[in-house]
Amino acid sequence: MNSRNEGTMSLIDTFSRTLVPIHREGWPFIAIAGFLTILLGWFWDPLFWIGLITTGWVCYFFRDPPRVTPIGDGLVISPADGTVCMVGSAKPPLELDLGSEPMIRICIFMNVFNCHVNRAPVSGVIRQIVYTPGKFLNAELDKASEHNERNGLVLDTPRGAVGVVQIAGLVARRIVCFVGEGETINAGDRIGLIRFGSRLDVYLPYGTAPKVAIGQTMVAGESVLADLSAPAGSAPMTRVA
Repeated sequence: MNSRNEGTMSLIDTFSRTLVPIHREGWPFIAIAGFLTILLGWFWDPLFWIGLITTGWVCYFFRDPPRVTPIGDGLVISPADGTVCMVGSAKPPLELDLGSEPMIRICIFMNVFNCHVNRAPVSGVIRQIVYTPGKFLNAELDKASEHNERNGLVLDTPRGAVGVVQIAGLVARRIVCFVGEGETINAGDRIGLIRFGSRLDVYLPYGTAPKVAIGQTMVAGESVLADLSAPAGSAPMTRVA
């Protein structure tokens, strides 16, 4: 192979490794943005460039990069990209049938620049999935877990039931779930997506010691939230003001 061909192959390889896969949920939005870009650009050139930037952002929003999930008995993995906004004890949503006693709750807030593909925090069997219509309050507020539109999953594991709740926010208006009741899933598997900003809550058996702090940045499918196999300990309620 001559130097020119080698250079071309190297460029193609670099380009392919740089590209991030886009989730199929995003293609309709990308198509609409692309069509409007061409249409508006037909009437006025500056609108074309504005539309092109917007289309690029839509592609970026629906990115679905591969993730390498840590392997370990009892590890709880972050279900979302974003920032930890609450850590501590809280009663689980009534619709999940996880009882009335407090559990350990870890909340991850996703802004519009985070990857919004959600992943399973633990391996287990999906006992139930419950969708609850509601409001669209700021997802960073504590009351959002009770009043906002949400979709909750309960996963049965050898170390107890774990709840994960997709919560809509101010901008988010559509929660998508990829899995069904009775399915067996592994930690890090894709379970859903929330369009345009939102929050994920994870409910763990009381006494589980969180391994994260408020303000810490999470990577879905990779960052460790807690370890169910670790000795039980107290976890007092702490949250942002």
